[in-house]
Amino acid sequence: MGLLGRSHLGTEADRATFRTLHTASLASPALRGGLDRASAERSIRHLRSLLGAPAVALTDTAGLLAWDGKALHHAEQAAGLLDHVDESGGPSVVHRRQLPCDDPGCVVREAIVCPLLVEDHTVGTLQVFSSRASAGLVRATTEVAAWVSGQLELAELDASRTRLMEAEVRALRAQISPHFIYNSLNAIASFVRTDPERARELLLEFADFTRYSFRQHGQFTTLAEELNSIERYLLLEKARFGERLQVVLRVAPEVLPVTVPFLCLQPLVENAVRHGLEGEAEGGTITIVAEDHDHECLITIEDDGAGEDPERVRRALAGDPVTDSVGLGNVDERLRAVFGDDHGLVVETAPGAGTRVIVRVPKFAPGVHP
Repeated sequence: MGLLGRSHLGTEADRATFRTLHTASLASPALRGGLDRASAERSIRHLRSLLGAPAVALTDTAGLLAWDGKALHHAEQAAGLLDHVDESGGPSVVHRRQLPCDDPGCVVREAIVCPLLVEDHTVGTLQVFSSRASAGLVRATTEVAAWVSGQLELAELDASRTRLMEAEVRALRAQISPHFIYNSLNAIASFVRTDPERARELLLEFADFTRYSFRQHGQFTTLAEELNSIERYLLLEKARFGERLQVVLRVAPEVLPVTVPFLCLQPLVENAVRHGLEGEAEGGTITIVAEDHDHECLITIEDDGAGEDPERVRRALAGDPVTDSVGLGNVDERLRAVFGDDHGLVVETAPGAGTRVIVRVPKFAPGVHP
């Protein structure tokens, strides 16, 4: 047989390894969502395929979540087998006398019960039903249970990261909202008598801005939505600063759909207003540029105001609560958590030289979507 013959497929052992890995990959997405009835039903067929057993059950700590295979009449016994969970985390073998059955031809004679552990806590069990709990099957069940536990650990890690990011966004809102709301309402109030129509328009912009900032769903948004919110913010600030605040906005249309963490740019713009221009008698200009750079979107937020001590910025990026930079460390941490350490904020500043903040985000990132 030539070079393109069967040898290129590897040995039978190689092919068996590939089949096992492929089957595991089919079960993994469901388990990465955590252990519940839906994930159990989606993954259990693949788990039984891995084990080659007549029947397999998945339970949580309360009872049966899913069953796959023969001898369905034994499914009602799965909840009772939770009492056989080995507290040390090892497998337990349940014999025929503990699995009553009226079917003389039933393929189930013994069961193997393995706990599913997340952070050393039992969250459920993998139960394998067979005619004989051989040493090989016990070992295989133990390994598959350990793998399932690993997937559930990753699911919990994802959930913990989500909860952390949600907490960070809540903390960011708490930092931003009092300062901004106070100034915006004062600016709107100043137009109520002199220019009621403008006061009405500003109030609508304020409502749209706060509705976006305090929305309760999604860790991510599009660059277009984030920039729309920033435009509303700057419109409200211009009502307060007047001609002292100038804005330059240059955005490449092709990067508008790029996904970014929710509220990752607005705090940087607010810092530019508060720390760059607010104390400047003549005001200044804020320039926001979003460019397409191959596989990345490059966003720069620059002001020509007072600038800052680089050491103070370093402390702000480290999360030092003594500094009053709005959310700088928060934004940096979230960018790194989502896209990796190569995508943290880059801040260029010096006293009297203004400030430029550079944000790089990949145009596409696995698992990141609005």
